[in-house]
Amino acid sequence: MANKKWPGLSLLTIAILLIWLKTNIVYETSFDIKIENGIQQFILWINPLSSLLFIFGISLFLKEKHQKRYILGSSIFLGIILYANVVFYRIYTDFLTLPLLFQTSNMSDLGSSVKELVSWTDMFYFADIIILAVLIKKSPSFIKYPTYTRWAKRIFYLAAAGFAFFNLSLAETQRTQLLTRTFDREILVKNIGAYNYQLYDLFLQTKSSAQRALADGGKLTDIVNYNAANYAAPNQDMFGIAKGKNVILISLESTQSFLVNREVNGEEITPFLNDFIKKSYYFNNFYHQTGQGKTSDSEFIVENSLYPLSRGAVFFTHSGNEYRATPEILNENGYYTASLHANNKSFWNRDIMYQSLGYQRFYEIEDYDVKEENSVGWGLKDIDFFEQSIQHLKEMPQPFYSKFITLTNHFPFVLEEEDKFIEPLTTGSKTLNNYIPTVRYQDEALKQFIQQLKEEGIYDNSIIVMYGDHNGISENHNKAMGELLGEEVTPFVSTQLQRVPFVIHIPGEKGKTISTVSGQVDIKPTLLHLLGIDTKNDIQFGSDLFSKDKKEFTVLRDGSFITKDYVYTKEICYEKKTGYPVEKDLCTPYIEQANEELDISDSIIYGDLLRFYTVNDGRLEIEDVEVE
Repeated sequence: MANKKWPGLSLLTIAILLIWLKTNIVYETSFDIKIENGIQQFILWINPLSSLLFIFGISLFLKEKHQKRYILGSSIFLGIILYANVVFYRIYTDFLTLPLLFQTSNMSDLGSSVKELVSWTDMFYFADIIILAVLIKKSPSFIKYPTYTRWAKRIFYLAAAGFAFFNLSLAETQRTQLLTRTFDREILVKNIGAYNYQLYDLFLQTKSSAQRALADGGKLTDIVNYNAANYAAPNQDMFGIAKGKNVILISLESTQSFLVNREVNGEEITPFLNDFIKKSYYFNNFYHQTGQGKTSDSEFIVENSLYPLSRGAVFFTHSGNEYRATPEILNENGYYTASLHANNKSFWNRDIMYQSLGYQRFYEIEDYDVKEENSVGWGLKDIDFFEQSIQHLKEMPQPFYSKFITLTNHFPFVLEEEDKFIEPLTTGSKTLNNYIPTVRYQDEALKQFIQQLKEEGIYDNSIIVMYGDHNGISENHNKAMGELLGEEVTPFVSTQLQRVPFVIHIPGEKGKTISTVSGQVDIKPTLLHLLGIDTKNDIQFGSDLFSKDKKEFTVLRDGSFITKDYVYTKEICYEKKTGYPVEKDLCTPYIEQANEELDISDSIIYGDLLRFYTVNDGRLEIEDVEVE
């Protein structure tokens, strides 16, 4: 018995065990995946196995030499996918999708963000690959390369399929219709695993590509009827009140509403904005509705009054679609339309997408004097950006519609000492600490820009619209946010933190704070109605915020929604007044509508349905069918 040799392990078994162990460690240490019971913990523990068995099982059909290369190559490939998700999760608290992986034109501008997110300790994410490479190189005696019979291979793959079915069946007991919840990537990763999720995402990408080819105008009829039923007629006291005025639209990078009228260490974070909203219409219950496309998503929503996609960015995936966007509509009404952004024109594919939206001019990095001394983080500082943009405004034919996209208040929130108008915080989050000074700097940039508009005689003939594009602080920093807010950041509070500022300044109009529940989809109809352009014939999901018929119902891209009385998120219904969970039945009437709106918007984008839709002499036309 003493001389009996240990039978050893195959390289295949070792590779699967190593990456299975690593994946579970990453689940626990790098992702904040909510576990509600023991079954969910068990599912999370086993879910990497089925995909690993299928992927590494291919080595069974290879000779020893090629088997080694394949197993090592597969480990490297899966390791890169897992690590890419870790880095992405650190900033967005989300998982990568295939469309995002193909947005390589953005990578050249992500330098400062990536440096902030990557640490030398991240080498441990590849420890299993190093171990595997050493074992292949040294070929110790306990590593075996058995020859598998045809039946052994069949049994292996039948077992893998059976295991996958067991995993999915068990997951369905915890979350019915699991694979229909494509907008909730955490639930998918928790139940089917990080690697199966990526395969499923590949399937979704293939499916979405086929939707356009199979689409026809007939699908638009129901959509037009849905929009007509939900159309909110404009308030006649406000309709056309800004007719003929210039429009200056400012996207406030990463700016959330909790910053407004808040002090830290006795100083206001946004002193200029606090004062400006007193002279403007300010919507304090206004939510961003972006998905993975972040700033580009906010642009898409604002210009089209459609929802973004649950995966990827429309600016990349569907830039060639036909849209009925605000710039195109204003072109038809005598406006000169331009977007100004001191960054590479290809970033977020803007140079292509802006043509689809109808912009006549894009002022990008080549139109600015960008030097090392006037740049920080992502590019030209906001103060310099606005100052140099004044000349561009002066050259535009009036009336003009100009959109400004700010940059400085962008993760990782880097700022030089001379630009700090307020001291950083001292919470446990470096990101939140540095966020406050960059927000304060942006506020100062706005102050100087408004003053310059007055000096150039542009201010009094323009309506100025400001909106936060998306949140700046992710859920990864909830503990530090709790310190700042003085309360625990529950899912209810986290949803409320998705509120962003929305300000409309109209010359001659007194300021007023409006608490109507609203979101970025509402900007297009609100703005066009102020300019005297009716949107009754437009396909849109927003409504005029000044309309007496405006419904207080705002849907977020992850399926959460907010009404006058309730907040629904992560399948929990909260009473808005108290922030406490209540019976889900109170939110049920709105759940179907929220899902319906997201599904309809998705079908418009995936099918490029607006190519079948035209308006001629006030009459709607869908292919060969006229609609009154």
